[in-house]
Amino acid sequence: MIDLAPSILASDFAHLADQVERATAGGASLIHVDVMDGHFVPNLTIGPPVVKSLRQATRLPLDCHLMIENPDQYIPDFSDAVADWISVHQEACRHLNRTLNLIKQHNCRAGVVINPATPVETLSEVLEIVDYVLVMSVNPGFGAQKFIPATLHKMTKLAEIRAARGYQYRIEVDGGVGMDTVAEVVRAGAEILVAGNAVFGKGDPKVNAEALLEAARSASLHQV
Repeated sequence: MIDLAPSILASDFAHLADQVERATAGGASLIHVDVMDGHFVPNLTIGPPVVKSLRQATRLPLDCHLMIENPDQYIPDFSDAVADWISVHQEACRHLNRTLNLIKQHNCRAGVVINPATPVETLSEVLEIVDYVLVMSVNPGFGAQKFIPATLHKMTKLAEIRAARGYQYRIEVDGGVGMDTVAEVVRAGAEILVAGNAVFGKGDPKVNAEALLEAARSASLHQV
């Protein structure tokens, strides 16, 4: 199953609720929220208050991607803001197993994220407990970046490990996903597609979401 997770980082924040509604009408099944602290990544975005407000505007699951240092300190706040999914970076967590279990203790789905330069092998000891793995296909921090093709093999590797070990995690991809790249990420194994600029950049988010999903589902039918 292919799911589209529009990233509000690329949306018009003055009309956030309306834009999320249009993307939802186009087939989005969760909303991706990029949380940046200006330390782990060179950008500063939003925090729990915006997530809490967004919760009032949509019934879709809120997928909060924490690109922050010391995520353990803020997981309770995002849970209180009614986030549904919370993902943390392998690179930011000194005690990754503990952090992932903390997310689960707050009744959220737990995800782990790896940057383009981080090997899949660094996740070997936590793949059994995670609900999803997010592969960054750009270096995190800013939207509208160019897709890094060298990240495709990670999605394939994660799919192979899951099949071999009988794990249940899903595979998510974030960065440069658009009409020109969606087919190859789906064929590589990605099932949850984070797209910001491709949905909210130009035109109607509903139309953009529909086109992206159609291309993704078509590619999934032709997977080898």
